[in-house]
Amino acid sequence: MNELVRMISEDGTLYVLALNSTEMVKEMQNIHGTSKVCSAALGRLITAASMMGVLLKGENDTLTLKISGNGPASPVVAVSNSKGSVKGYIGDRNVELPLNNKGKLDVSGAVGKDGFLTVIKDLGLREPYCAQIPIASGEIAEDITAYYAVSEQTPTVCALGVLVDPDTKDVLLAGGFLIQLLPTADENTISLVEKGLENIQPVTTMLANGLTPEDIGRAVLPEFSMQVLDRENVEYKCDCSKERVTAALIGAGEDGLREMAEDEQTEVVCHFCNKKYIFPREDILKLLKEASK
Repeated sequence: MNELVRMISEDGTLYVLALNSTEMVKEMQNIHGTSKVCSAALGRLITAASMMGVLLKGENDTLTLKISGNGPASPVVAVSNSKGSVKGYIGDRNVELPLNNKGKLDVSGAVGKDGFLTVIKDLGLREPYCAQIPIASGEIAEDITAYYAVSEQTPTVCALGVLVDPDTKDVLLAGGFLIQLLPTADENTISLVEKGLENIQPVTTMLANGLTPEDIGRAVLPEFSMQVLDRENVEYKCDCSKERVTAALIGAGEDGLREMAEDEQTEVVCHFCNKKYIFPREDILKLLKEASK
C-alpha cells in the first residue's frame, strides 16, 4: 500500500506531506523495465508528483512534471491527479551509469544538469497554468524545491529517495516528504525547521527502519506538534483508453490519417503503461471520413 499522509502543525505555521511510494515505484519499474538509475530518476519524479498532486483543489485537476535535461535518459515525465495517483515515463529506460562520487546512483547524470523543469497544472480553465525553471541539480528533490521558491514563492523542503537492489535491480523502497511554510510562519519557525533537518536520515533509511509516513512527518519536524489532516492510498494508474487514443488519432488531421491508412494497421503504444492499441486500415479510413466532415 502506498500511503500518503498530510499533516499540519498545531500552531498553523507549516504543512507536511509524507509518502511511502514503494509499491507505486515497483509497479512503474515492472511496467517500464527501467535500469537502476532510471528507476531512481522516474521513481523520484512520480513520488514528487503524487505529493504535489494532492495539493490541487479540484477533483478533476491534474499536474504534470517534466524534466528535459541534457542527460541520456531525458525527458522524465510524471502526471498526477488530485488524489495523488500517478503515471510516468522516461526517455531512455535502459541508461546505465557508474555511481556518482558519493557512491549513489547518478540521477543527475542520467537526467542532465542543463535544461528545464516544467510544471503544468490543468485546473479546468481555458488555459493550463505552466511554469518553467532551469534545472537546479537534476537530482529531482532540489529541482522541486527550486520550483516552489521561484515560481510559487513558497518556502519548501523536498526530500525523495528510491533504493534499488544493486544485483537484482529491483526497487526495494521509495518515498519522500514535502515541508511547506505557511504565511503565518516567522523566522523562529524557519530556525526550528532547519534544526530538525540537521541530522535527518535519508527517506529510504527511515522506511527501512519501519517508519510510517506519519512517523516520518513527525521525525523531520521534532520541534513541532503535528496533527494528521488526512490520508490517501495512492497508486500507479494509467487512464488511457481506446476512446482517448482515437481522439488523438483524429487530432493528427486528415494528412496524418491518410498516411496511416497506407498501412494494413496502425499500432499505438501508450507511453505510460505500454498498452497497445491496434487500428486496422478500415478503422483509420472511418476516422478519416469523420475528420473530413
